[in-house]
Amino acid sequence: MPTTRLFQSLIISLVLLAIAGTSRADETRAWVTLTNCEYVTTKNNDGDSFRVRGGTNEFSLRLYYVDAPESTLTYPERVRQQSEHYGITLDEALKAGAKARERAQELLREPFIVRTRWASAAGRGRATRYYCIVEVGGRSLAEVLVSEGLAQTKGVAPNLPSGEKASAYMKRLEDLEGEARRKRVGAWASAPEPKKEKDEK
Repeated sequence: MPTTRLFQSLIISLVLLAIAGTSRADETRAWVTLTNCEYVTTKNNDGDSFRVRGGTNEFSLRLYYVDAPESTLTYPERVRQQSEHYGITLDEALKAGAKARERAQELLREPFIVRTRWASAAGRGRATRYYCIVEVGGRSLAEVLVSEGLAQTKGVAPNLPSGEKASAYMKRLEDLEGEARRKRVGAWASAPEPKKEKDEK
């Protein structure tokens, strides 16, 4: 019996070490910068996930740090969570998702920069998606979508290529999201009015 417990403890320790090692490897993986990237129109594109062409290569990406509303009911549970986050109906959430998709496509008509570590992101279909940061016209696409009420601060969040800590960046995104909510833009336009504090005049 003691031998069995020792063996189980050893297996658990090895699994935990493997998980920790994978996490550290992902965090220390070098960032790669792709310039002059192009948006590739496909039916599965969304505000935070779309196909791009970089040089001679074409691949699907998923934005770090944010989650844009879905534009279809392919994943009804995600649409429900998103509608609850914004306090809107499922139909309104889908309409916000369509706006996020259109906005991303509009912004990415001009060449843009992709920064990635080629970390795999699970997604639709068989093609692998890769987590990325997208910059266009000197702006982060994630920040634009959040500030326009077309994405929430959520998701995989590594430290930035600049060295900025993920926690600090996520806080900045949360501040942008709070401002979008106050301005009632994007998905927040259909949300209930925020309750005012009793001492407010």
